[in-house]
Formats: sequence, structure tokens, C-alpha cells
Amino acid sequence: MCGIVGYIGQKSAQDIVLEGLHSLEYRGYDSAGMAGIMDGQMHVVKEAGKLTALEEALKSQPLETNMAIGHTRWATHGRPERANAHPHQSADGRIALVHNGIIENYEELRDRYLQGETFTSNTDSEVVAHVIAHFYQGDLLEAVRRTLKEVRGSYALAIISADEPDTMVICRMNSPLVLGVGGNEMLVASGVPALLKYTRECIYLENGDLAKLTTSGYDIVDLDGNPCQREMVHIDWEDQSAEKEGYDHYMMKEIHEQPETFRRVMTGRLHEDAVTFKEFTLTDEQIQNWHHIDIVACGTAYHSGLVGKSILEETLQLPVNVEVASEFRYRNPRLDDHSLVILISQSGETADTLEALREAKKRGATTIAITNVVGSAISREADQVLYLWAGPEISVASTKAYTAMLIALYLLAFYLGDRVGHFNLADHKDLLEALAKLPDQAESLLTEAKKEEIRQHSQALIDADHLFYIGRGSDWAVAQEGALKIKEISYIHAEAYAAGELKHGTLALVTDGTPFVAIALQEKTFEKTLSNVNEVVARKGRVLCLLKEGHDKISDDLDKRIFIPDCLDMVAPILAAIPLQLLAYYTAEARGCDIDQPRNLAKSVTVE
Repeated sequence: MCGIVGYIGQKSAQDIVLEGLHSLEYRGYDSAGMAGIMDGQMHVVKEAGKLTALEEALKSQPLETNMAIGHTRWATHGRPERANAHPHQSADGRIALVHNGIIENYEELRDRYLQGETFTSNTDSEVVAHVIAHFYQGDLLEAVRRTLKEVRGSYALAIISADEPDTMVICRMNSPLVLGVGGNEMLVASGVPALLKYTRECIYLENGDLAKLTTSGYDIVDLDGNPCQREMVHIDWEDQSAEKEGYDHYMMKEIHEQPETFRRVMTGRLHEDAVTFKEFTLTDEQIQNWHHIDIVACGTAYHSGLVGKSILEETLQLPVNVEVASEFRYRNPRLDDHSLVILISQSGETADTLEALREAKKRGATTIAITNVVGSAISREADQVLYLWAGPEISVASTKAYTAMLIALYLLAFYLGDRVGHFNLADHKDLLEALAKLPDQAESLLTEAKKEEIRQHSQALIDADHLFYIGRGSDWAVAQEGALKIKEISYIHAEAYAAGELKHGTLALVTDGTPFVAIALQEKTFEKTLSNVNEVVARKGRVLCLLKEGHDKISDDLDKRIFIPDCLDMVAPILAAIPLQLLAYYTAEARGCDIDQPRNLAKSVTVE
């Protein structure tokens, strides 16, 4: 997630904005910049790299102004370099903005309104600055409002104009933005930590809100220009918890960021009757040339590949092999120019996955990288790249990156299958609709009542020495990720088994009170999984079952259930991840474990 900070008041805007950007450094970034107005002219200073580079540049080009906007960028569109850093300006330089999010129809806007204009970056954000200038007729708020009526996508924006040096306009849609209200000063930020030194009176803007800020106050309107009233909230967080935005741990914060992450990964890609990847250069001939697919990854990313396997096999009608990257290149894989290798890595720097990528390319395979980090080694070396747009993930235990990987694999499978006619999306609009519903359904799993329900279930696991997760088909893949999560952060020994394999040895381990988590979300295997649950219950094992709403009865003897919203079987693994993450979190919390930095583990594994 990029960092936005803005200030308008009586003090030095440069100092306050820099301080605010430093408070948001925990989010991660690859470039930084600031814009302010001096003597009627817009001045922009920006640099690739860390904030120290921007601070050095500001020593020779100080912004001596009482209004400024600043930004730390996590690249999503365009490589991490100075030209793509924010703020971006209109062609005449009079308007500058900072932007978090993704503009889905930036090419359409450019072609409709900006024919012949010169652009200095490769970003979607710069197009918005140019379109605002196109509509500008002396009223910045109105120009922004007219622009946003044309925009599709997600955004948090702060905009200033040299023609209105006492005004800042801010707005949001599916990207967070907080307004801080002080005495004769107004602040804006993408995260509360940037505001707390100056005010604790805040307004959380809602989707579609636009606000005009001056030193004397603010006015909020909707996209039609109608005035809006928003509640003022007093923030009483302690400084050390501010970066976590009130949560006790980054992991919980990142679990809560999943609905927004779902929207981001689908923005510009998921449509009512199609999936598109504008960045891909694959030809139909290339896709039709593939005879088989390998998915290569490590850890959580590997588990996402296990779910992706069945989806890709259905949509492309090709055999799919999923393998851990640390084993892949040592088995002399049979690859050639008829092979597709999909490599999944949150960081894009995972050493084993990177070496697998190089081995695949050496043997002539087409490679597609699924990663979260623009400019990472894997993204640079792969033939095609599908970015997650999940924003930085700080907790070692992956949450939002995992579910973003799942959605990315679904989108990729639908896209490739539709391209070659094996999976006509016009006949599967129900699947596209199911994906579009996921953000709202994910939010329903994150209510305080739902979290408390799961926390109560976790109490039965606190003293466990061993824990089994079971499921069939894609539910087994979900079980493997659930088991990894709980052993990562609670240090309980957990294993995942294909439910049908219990009778082939594992039932010997079931004694009175042995805990199980059963995943039973797939209709075609539901009754078989039910029979396996009954086998465990008959041996006095304790079973907590993850079900879809409507499956109230799985066993007469079972009263431990967690329900996810009713959904199509194919997308159930995405929603299933959230309660399993929460179950692991609350178990680890009760055991007093270091949740964000579990022992012996690192976020990115950069050695083989």
C-alpha cells in the first residue's frame, strides 16, 4: 500500500509531510516525492529509493510553502524509478496529485481526452492529472468531480493546483484515506499514524467522497456534488500501535485488508463477461501450443498452486503439475517449448523459485510469474508477469498475499481458457459474478461477532500437541494452508491429510480428544468427507468443521462449526482461508506466541 500525506495550514508543510511519510514507512515503498506551490508555480521533487534520497533532494530544492502533498510509492503500474514516482503533474504543470490504487480505464481516458499530449511516466496516475486539467475551468473540486465520474477503478487522491494555492482536494474509492482536522490546519493521509502528532480528530472518508480542504475547514460532497456529513472520530491509539492502525499485530491488520486486496487484484481485470490482462503479450498460438503446465512455488504460494491446479485443468483441459521449487530443478523436469511454467512468489525474490524460473527458461518453456513486487528478480526474468497489487505484507505469516494469489490464479485460468475456447466465459458468468461478490463476503467474515466466534473455537486448541486438518480435493489444498498457518505462529504440530486417507494409517493416531479441523465445502465430496468426520467422532476425536451456510448438519455428534457465506464451490477456497487464518491467530495469541515474527522464520527466503 502506498503512503499519502498532505498538509494545509500555517506551519512548514515540507517538514510535516516528510514526518508523516516516515511514519508510514512500515508499509514498504520504492520511491518518494512531494509537491507544493511557491510564487504561483508548482514545484515537484521526487526520487527513486528511500525517503533519505528525497530528503537530500529537498535540501537543495526546499518547498517553502504551507501546503504540500507527499507520497511513498509501492509500484503497481510502471517500474520503480524516478519518472514513475509521485506526485504526477498535468501537461502544463499547474496541477499535481498523488494516488493510491489502480485506474482501470486509463487508456480509454487517454484516448478520449488526451490525444496528442506528452506523458513523462508509464503510470495510470499521470493520466488522471491530465484529465483533471482537461476539465479545469477555475474550480478544482468540480474538475476532480467530473474526472472521477469518468474513472473506473480504485483510488485515494490528493490534488493541488497552482491556480488555487489555498485549496486541496481529496477523494477515495476502495482505497483508504483519512482526513485529520486540526486548529487552522487540515491533514490527510492513507494511514492514521501520519496524523497523530498534529490531531486525533479524524474523518474516515467513504467510497465516492470528495473533500475540499482549506485552512479554515472542509466540505465533503459525493460524486454528484451533493453535500455529505461524516462522523468525526477521536483516535486514542498509543504511538506504538499506530502503525498497526489499532490492531495488536500486523497479521490481524493484513487479515482485515483482504476485502480491499480482493478488489485491487480484480480491478481492470474482471469484467461482467470477460477477464483481461492488458500487460500480457501471449498469442493464441502460444497458448494452444502448450501440452502441460507446471506450477512452481514454496510454502504458502505452493498451497495456492494446489488450488489453482484443478481450476487450470478445467479451463485449459491440460495436465497440471504442482511442485515445490526446492525440488523442481533437481528432478530434471521434462520441459520444452510446449510447456508453461507458472512461478508464484510474494516477494519475487524467493531463491528456489527464481532458480526454477531460470531452469524453465533454459529448457524453452513459457514462464508466467505471479508476484507482488514490481521490479523483483522473478518479475524481471519471467516472460509474462501477473502482479497481485496486494500492497506490502509485513507479518511473516502470509494472509492477504495468499488469497490474492488464489484470485490471480482464478483470473489467469479463466483468461487462458477463454482465449483458446476451452472455457467460454460467456457461458460461465456465474463464476465471474461469484468472484465479484468475494470482497463483500470477506467483510462478513471479519465482523466482531464472527471473530469472537472463531476465537472461542480456538480455545479448544490452546493445549494441543498435535492437530490434524482434513479435506478432499481443493478442500485438501485449503487444509494444507490451514495447517501451515497454525504451526507457523502457534508452534502446534499440525498435519493436513486427504480425508479419504485416514483409514490408511492415520486413524491409528486418533484417541479420546484428538483435535481435527475438517474442511467440507465441496458438494461433490461433501458426503464422503462427512463419513470421514464420523470415523473420527466414533473414535472420540474432536472435530471443528468448516462449512458453507446451509450445511447445518454434518454429524449428530458434532457441535463445533464455522460457516462461510454460501458461494460456488469453485471460489470457496478463497473465503475458507479467512476463518483458518483467524483460528491460527487466536490460538497463537492465547499461547503467547510472537505472531508477526515467529521463531526461526523469515518473510522472504532468499537462499536455497
